[in-house]
Amino acid sequence: MKQRQLGTGGPMVGAIGLGCMSFAGVFGETDEATSHACLDAAVEAGINFLDTANVYGMGRSETVIGTWLKKSKAKMVLATKVGIQRNPERPTNNEPAHIRSELEGSLKRLGVEYVDLYYLHRRDPLTPIEDAVGALSDLVKEGKIGGYGLSEVAPYTLRRAHEVHPCMAVQSEYSLWTRAPELGMIQACEELGVAFVPFSPLARGVFGRAFPENFEPQDFRTNIPRFQGDNYIRNKAIVDNFRTYAAGKGYTTAELALAWLLAKGDNQIPIPATRTADHLGDWVAADCITLTADEIAEIESILPVGFAFGDRYSDEMAKTVERYS
Repeated sequence: MKQRQLGTGGPMVGAIGLGCMSFAGVFGETDEATSHACLDAAVEAGINFLDTANVYGMGRSETVIGTWLKKSKAKMVLATKVGIQRNPERPTNNEPAHIRSELEGSLKRLGVEYVDLYYLHRRDPLTPIEDAVGALSDLVKEGKIGGYGLSEVAPYTLRRAHEVHPCMAVQSEYSLWTRAPELGMIQACEELGVAFVPFSPLARGVFGRAFPENFEPQDFRTNIPRFQGDNYIRNKAIVDNFRTYAAGKGYTTAELALAWLLAKGDNQIPIPATRTADHLGDWVAADCITLTADEIAEIESILPVGFAFGDRYSDEMAKTVERYS
């Protein structure tokens, strides 16, 4: 797999990483053996960048990765997150003491003494970003983390944070289905030398083998407006046109969607998520696709900016996301 740098001075990683939220069962139940087989397939394909978080299954995803690391000889670049907590009174927490204590828990579950990248999963409005980044900077100096990242923040927060200590990466939802980062975040990352890490680059399964349906009860997509009612019907019809186009080019829908994203800039390192080695095979070769300007224009005419019906989050989910457009 082709390599890209994870921020200025950061490690080299595969152009495509692996999002590990699915290992926690949020898109449907899974088991450790299946997750381990997926990780084995990822390494074989050249993926060496894993992205997880303390709240994915309340530590379940980190634990699955940790048990796999114990038996695997693969050298992986690890990213995990802190900042979301299951507390309706205070859903986000960036206090320095909390950042530090949660890191210790993550390191224990992962079975490591160091992670390459530690994100603030969401911005906590009660804690000045300068205080939070100060704590993260201390962890870098102590050798606990290689660098820090920010998730679902606005460009102005990135700039404030970067003044305290250089940011390694910013993670935001970005795909043909969600283009908001084009309104300033992608540009800010390029200017500052920060890696941009698109999560849900396959639109929460929309660009998978088939448009998602028959959701399991625990699947959190049932609460997302884009997957509900008339929005669902309209979105499926539009995406089906893209499926037809991809098939005509000899690509899977997933790998063409990722190829479009990879063409947006060398600092972009998408992290599609999957539970299985089988589905990973649908998109892992996307970095080998070189799209022409005409093909990019054709793709964007089929799925133009803002084509999706409905919001990407429910009102409740969106409360902790910084908006800037």
